[in-house]
Amino acid sequence: MSATVNAAEHALQALGITEPEEIDVEVVAHSLGAKVKYRPLKSCEARIVGQDGRAIITVDTATTLRRRRFSIGHELGHWHRHRGLCLKCRSADIGRQTSDGRRTPPTAELQADAYASDLLLPGYIFRPLAGDFDRLTLEAVKILADRFQTSITATAIKALGTNRFPSLLVCHSQEGMRWFRRPPIVPDRWFPRSDLLPESPTFRTLFNGGQESRKPVSVKASCWFDTPAAERFTVTEQTFVLPNNRVATLVGFTDRRMLEV
Repeated sequence: MSATVNAAEHALQALGITEPEEIDVEVVAHSLGAKVKYRPLKSCEARIVGQDGRAIITVDTATTLRRRRFSIGHELGHWHRHRGLCLKCRSADIGRQTSDGRRTPPTAELQADAYASDLLLPGYIFRPLAGDFDRLTLEAVKILADRFQTSITATAIKALGTNRFPSLLVCHSQEGMRWFRRPPIVPDRWFPRSDLLPESPTFRTLFNGGQESRKPVSVKASCWFDTPAAERFTVTEQTFVLPNNRVATLVGFTDRRMLEV
């Protein structure tokens, strides 16, 4: 296996998968010795039980198709990394985001999430398709998400991971910032402020029930960064609504001077 190919991508390449539409998670699971079943679940969103190279993954039927796909990928991540354990994964355990965007030691759940992301958004397929876009907009993310049948959030995070787009993805609740993602291309000094200012369209979406942004909107960088340097620049923002009264915003750096180290 090439050093640039991870375990999830290796499983896909072993099946000859070269296009997003070919990623059938049940077929992939079968190739890895796991059978997928769908049942109403109350105590968890998905679980896996395995022995002697065989496993059964059970997924809650109440979730959406894209959520079920990610849950299967998540459980396959456990099958790859934590074989021998009986694991039940709650909704809060699957697709969890760390709060500050900094690197932290991966937990078992984060390792399983990373595997799911690599399985559903494999780099060898995703990177060339993401490269067709000049900048990261919500429209571009939705186009990619529809092709890969993944959530907008997971797709945006994977796009930032290509380090092609000078943007942040920031999640807020009415209590403040919950988490954010920053690619290496964006200097560490641009750390999002915890609050939202009323002049930001994202504020209106979150607190006043405003509409999601159809196009990126230019705002003062001080709306997003609590530092004197932000007064000299503008950024773009484009917001989409998340469950549990949260919103996520793509913050785009349009002035290359902000990227200078």
